[in-house]
Amino acid sequence: MRYVFALVLVLAALSGCAHKKHARRIPPPPAPSAVPQPGYTETGVASWYGHPYHGRRAADGEIYDMETMVAAHRTLPFDTWVRVVNLSNDKTVEVRVIDRGPFVDGRIIDLSHAAARAIELIGPGVARVRLEVVRAPAGVAPAVYAVQVGAFRDRGNAERVRARMASLYGAARLVERPENPGVWRVIVGSEPTQEGAQALSLRIRQESGEKNTFVVRLDS
Repeated sequence: MRYVFALVLVLAALSGCAHKKHARRIPPPPAPSAVPQPGYTETGVASWYGHPYHGRRAADGEIYDMETMVAAHRTLPFDTWVRVVNLSNDKTVEVRVIDRGPFVDGRIIDLSHAAARAIELIGPGVARVRLEVVRAPAGVAPAVYAVQVGAFRDRGNAERVRARMASLYGAARLVERPENPGVWRVIVGSEPTQEGAQALSLRIRQESGEKNTFVVRLDS
């Protein structure tokens, strides 16, 4: 009887080892790329911008010329080329991201005057579009994302919101961009991924009552 019991234990141990030997290890999902690769798409509303931004410095430091094929996007790296399709007429245009925006709910890209004209966006001013990354820049620094909770002409009002955000979420600052002087943006947080910034944006909306929040890429 002892022999049978010992034999059962040995067989059970061998069975367990065999199971472990052939078990498949499931790798963790890859981390999201800071640089969306060709084929990455978004769908939403496009708008366009011209004066008074024409001739001012864009967020990447170059002078914005509204008659060139350029655009503003909140999170795509500078020098990303995207194809924009106007879904109402199937007209397309390719533009290079040099600026940040638009900071209006539901809008995903701000086109230059020339690019908007190419897809017949000038008249209506906005249109539903699909954008697709066609060329990604090389050598992009690791991304940092944050949440914009408002933009103010009055710096005092901006400072009051900044102080409240800092007390609630620990990190908040004011940013005055050279392309739009006199407008103070309140920027909250510093996250290594868009997903982290989106979670913070949702938390701010739910807890603070601020509804006009957007994820933005922090450019050095």
